[in-house]
Amino acid sequence: MDTELLRAFREVARRGSFTAAAEALQYTQSAVSRQIAALERELGAPLFDRLPRRGVRPTVAGDSLLPHAEAVLERVGRLRREVAAVGRLEAGRLRVGAFHTANAELVPSALAAFRAEHPAVEPELLEGTSPVQLARLRAGELHVAVVSSVVEREGIELVLLLREPMLVALPRSHRLARRRSLRLAELAEELWIAGDPAVQDPLRTLAPAFADEGRIAYVVRDWAAKQGLVAAGFGVTLVPALAASTVRSGIALVGLHGDDAPARPVYAATATGVERPPAVDPFLRALRRVVAELRLPTR
Repeated sequence: MDTELLRAFREVARRGSFTAAAEALQYTQSAVSRQIAALERELGAPLFDRLPRRGVRPTVAGDSLLPHAEAVLERVGRLRREVAAVGRLEAGRLRVGAFHTANAELVPSALAAFRAEHPAVEPELLEGTSPVQLARLRAGELHVAVVSSVVEREGIELVLLLREPMLVALPRSHRLARRRSLRLAELAEELWIAGDPAVQDPLRTLAPAFADEGRIAYVVRDWAAKQGLVAAGFGVTLVPALAASTVRSGIALVGLHGDDAPARPVYAATATGVERPPAVDPFLRALRRVVAELRLPTR
């Protein structure tokens, strides 16, 4: 049912006059008459009694329709206000996904900057590997995904945020802890602490031979456990620079030579071919501002 017909009906019922309703709606009197006639045809019942020299009065059918018309128009008005509020960033949600170490500082800082500017928009954050986040993005479960590896780019738009160096975490007492950079070959005899394969541990990508040779002494899923083992002298591990700010005392960070570990690209990914929510572009700007302010260590 056309809500404009209901609006015309409501005004006529309230004012008791086609002419007064037309003035309120800024229509002609004949246009309002046609709207009421169309509504009466649609409902199959007369809605107003035409009174000589006294305007009009709702019929029994009109009295029955009035509260429903009021409810529908109020609901439609609220819907329009809420949609407009989303467009003005005065309501709505922002769903972001990121890989684990991006959530150490980069993404939380960007979300905080975004929330400071748009406090009425509710942010949501999902953690997971880059392939998982890209699958969520394609499925419409995310608005933005911060990812570190992209194999299939179909349906995805990428914005390069930064190139992230890789660091070696050693006990502070380690003989190599004061070096400015290291080669993987210099660490061939070390015992290594690796993450669960399900969390994209960088060691397995950069030095799979270490696993084949049995140099991985411990496999843990939790980042805090990896740090605890390194600090206690049970081995060394690789740390993406984005996670450096979370490293505990008792651990030294040394840069890994770029020939062994080229800085990995970190992207903000959005889906193509779908409507971009109004919150996405302000959040991407917040991400870029945070990246510009980051001081990523190279050792």
